[in-house]
Amino acid sequence: MTQARKTQVLTLAALAVAFVVAVARKQLGSSSAPAQPSSPQDAIYAMLDASRDGDVRRYLANYGGQMRASLDQSVRESGEERFSRYLKESNAAIKGVVLSEPQPVSTRESQVRVEYVYQDRNEAQTLFLETDGSSWKITRVDATDRVKTLVPYGTPVQ
Repeated sequence: MTQARKTQVLTLAALAVAFVVAVARKQLGSSSAPAQPSSPQDAIYAMLDASRDGDVRRYLANYGGQMRASLDQSVRESGEERFSRYLKESNAAIKGVVLSEPQPVSTRESQVRVEYVYQDRNEAQTLFLETDGSSWKITRVDATDRVKTLVPYGTPVQ
């Protein structure tokens, strides 16, 4: 076997091993518990996914501090089934979401501007998140501002 042929065989073997490892990691990751959000954006996307699915427990897991306590109280007052319905209905009208890069507020806190795209309007909100070193939690939310859009979502291109 020539040196070039040995190099080809070793390269193909290395690629095959890398492929098997990647597939195995993906399958193991999908069957295990969801990972803790490792960035502020991960926490926001996890919250939005849980909201879309109406999964109250996963939704609440993305909040911390006083905000979590307030949401827990809302769930107790309305009931988990009704709160789940509220989450799904609130999320149904959202066509898209745009997240800005996190802006550090302190060593443990960041803020992220989130723009929600609806059929007829856009709304922006600033979310504040805190980390305990391993995961991020939404702890505060500013009021929602309407964003002027020049071309509404779904407008046909001419």
